[in-house]
Amino acid sequence: MVKRMSTFRRKSRYKLKKPKALKGKVSLKNYLAEFKEGERVILRTEPAVQDGFFPPRFEGRVGFVTRKQGSCYEVRINDLGKEKKMIVHPVHLKRC
Repeated sequence: MVKRMSTFRRKSRYKLKKPKALKGKVSLKNYLAEFKEGERVILRTEPAVQDGFFPPRFEGRVGFVTRKQGSCYEVRINDLGKEKKMIVHPVHLKRC
């Protein structure tokens, strides 16, 4: 077998690029957002912040916050019938 090269960010240059009008500093309101357990959220990447990033294939998916872990949140999503959990920074989450 051939070993897969690199990480999940490979070949995602355009997917993780911000539109020109939205470039600049990250909003503190989004960076320090608080979520409650059971709240529905949408996974949206903030390319300016690499902390608590999730794989780009889950971009736009809807999930549920299960708990807080440090400054991040554990989010559960359904991926083709399989339950998956990810630890995501609040800057990459948007209320549904």
